[in-house]
Amino acid sequence: MTENNQYFEYLKGRSRLGLWYRRYWLYPKLCRHVQGHTLDLGCGIGDFLSYRADSVGVDVNPETVEWCRQQGLNAYIMNPDSLPFEEASFDSVVLDNVLEHLSEPHPLLNEIFRVLRPSGIFVVGVPGQRGFASDSDHKVFYDEVSLVSTLKGAQFSLRRIFHMPLRSEFLNERMRQYCVYGVFQRD
Repeated sequence: MTENNQYFEYLKGRSRLGLWYRRYWLYPKLCRHVQGHTLDLGCGIGDFLSYRADSVGVDVNPETVEWCRQQGLNAYIMNPDSLPFEEASFDSVVLDNVLEHLSEPHPLLNEIFRVLRPSGIFVVGVPGQRGFASDSDHKVFYDEVSLVSTLKGAQFSLRRIFHMPLRSEFLNERMRQYCVYGVFQRD
């Protein structure tokens, strides 16, 4: 079984509770911040794409992209650090639980800046301490300070930080699904 296939099978094996959480708690909260034509970068099996109309997905995994297309979703394969879109194509970009997988995030952040319209919204989610430690493929841990610093260094300004499901040091240390989200704007 290839690495792409293993990840695809892992995503398809999500629990009903996890799907419920995303559909009724996480995605409504994310959608309060995004606007217009939205790119879901690292779309996986398309849960966000199926939730929000006028969204386009990209992923480096050809199996997940093919799955999305079979579900009638608008998804494209991407090469690492290269988005297959024209400049200023999107009003918003969502990067949920992807940034921590990148040793060097700046090439991808530059691409996001390129495809995001001026004053566009960029929502970034990263796992908390327990979630980060739970995946051997995670390369860089981001707390609030390092997340904001990294995005400011890529010419994005902070609008808001929030935590899912809620701000809690207890959950940060004990819950794999706990995440920190930053809402940024392209300068």
